[in-house]
Order: sequence, then structure tokens, then C-alpha cells
Amino acid sequence: MRSALTLVAAPGDLEAKHVDAVARALSAAGLAPGPTRWLSPDRAAELAVEGDPEAIEAAAGEALGDAPVDRCALPVDGRRKRLLFADMDSTIVTDETLDAVAHQTGIGEKVAAITARGMRGEIDFAESLTSRVALLTGRDAAIIEPVLAGLTYSPGARALVATMRAHGAVCALVSGGFTIFTDKVRAELGFNAAKANVFEIVDGRLTGRLGGPLVSRETKQAWLVELAGQHGIPRGAALAIGDGANDLAMIEAAGLGIAYRGKPILRAAARARIDHTDLRTALYFQGYADAEIVERPPA
Repeated sequence: MRSALTLVAAPGDLEAKHVDAVARALSAAGLAPGPTRWLSPDRAAELAVEGDPEAIEAAAGEALGDAPVDRCALPVDGRRKRLLFADMDSTIVTDETLDAVAHQTGIGEKVAAITARGMRGEIDFAESLTSRVALLTGRDAAIIEPVLAGLTYSPGARALVATMRAHGAVCALVSGGFTIFTDKVRAELGFNAAKANVFEIVDGRLTGRLGGPLVSRETKQAWLVELAGQHGIPRGAALAIGDGANDLAMIEAAGLGIAYRGKPILRAAARARIDHTDLRTALYFQGYADAEIVERPPA
């Protein structure tokens, strides 16, 4: 099997010694590596290797040890994905938006503790979400506005969406958070579609209930399958990326599932992980070089 092994570090931190050590380890394991191609100077490199991706990654992992280098080996055929399916909170944006809303009311720590348990898979997501939303009962809906205005995108998020759009991929944003946030992110980053929960608001106040069906782990997976079918994209050509337990099913359903700064339950299940670098790494894993990466979606 012809595979490509990608190594990515923080800008300026990927050194020839890292690549050389991996190449030697691959050779020692009987996996003869080809020439190195630098996707980004001193940041991202790939080696063509004949062999099984899991064996390639195992050899690379032994060579790198605890060096802060993200790595991923993929078959060359089908490496570039045609569907990007991305979680929002703590993935495309830096915050857990519901926690941020709760901080406006002084109950942020209480809500964040429930969020953390849900993200680790310790409690069911539906229970986690409904209990957190209930704590906001009667609050003025205006508490959402500062959070909306202060949304911060994760490094590399714009490039990830814009580049995949520019190369013909369908890009979808999915969230166990809320449409008031996904609507803004979809418009600003150029996602084709978005799905999230809805705050129920009556007379300008949060009722503490959802205004529509709950977007759960199963909802995310089902929408990925639905979108892939609508666009004639095999699931193997889908890339799903997220960070918590609620992303588990969609990560497992995609051809390439990536845990981004993921919780242990997701890191254990994901095909690939981004632990040290930013979201551009999801592009480097697919073989994009800097010259192909753009920051704005097509008009």
C-alpha cells in the first residue's frame, strides 16, 4: 500500500533531525521511505512510504518519542477529503459557548463543571445539555450578545474551511451548542451548512428549554451520513473533527476522524490526533502545501 506519513510541529519547530530519525526508524522496520517533501518550511513534511499506515505510525511514534510533533499516515489514494464535518465549540471556536454565556450570569463554574463531565463521557450529553440550559431559566437573552461578539476562532480554522472549499469540498458545521453562534460562524468562515440546538426565548428571556430537537451524538453522525449521501460523497471521503465525547460517533463514521486537543475518550477512538499544533494540520495531513492554502472561502 502506498502511504504518506505527515509530520507537523509548531511553526519553525520541525527540524531535519526529526524527519531523519523517523526515516531511519521506518527503514529499520522494513518500511522503505521515499524522499521528503516539505509542505511548510520547518513546520510540516511528508514521506512517501510503502506499507500499512498503522505500522508506519507506530515506527514514527517510537522515533519521535515525546517530541511535540503531530503525525498521521494515510493511504495516498483518497487522501484529500471531499466533506469536512466540524464540531464548533473548542474546535472551530476556542470557547465552550454555553459555558461562556453562563459566565455572564455568575454561574459559569457550575455550568462548566457539567460541561466537562459530558465532554469526558461521564454523563449523557442530553442530560448534560438540558441541565445546563435549565440553569439559565429566566435570564435576559441579552446575556448572549457579549459572547456572540467575542467569539474567537481557533488558529487555522479559517484556512481549514477556506482551503477545503476552494478545492471543492462540502464544509458543514455541527454543534451541540446553539444556532445563534453557528449562524455567525457559518457566515464568517464560509461553511456550506450548519446544524445546532435552539435556545427557547419568550419575551426576551431564556425559558431554560430547547426550542427544537436536541443535536446529540447520534444526530451528528446521522447528519454526516445524510450530507454525504446528498452530495454523492462516500463516507471514506469525509473528514470529521471534534474534541469531546459528543463527537465520537461522527469521528468513527468518517473516513478520517481527527481528535483536536481531544478528551481521552475521543483521542482513543480517532484515526488521527492533533495534540500540539493548530487546525492547519488537518490540511497538511491531507497533503496540502502552503502554496495551496488560502484564508478566504471562494465567493
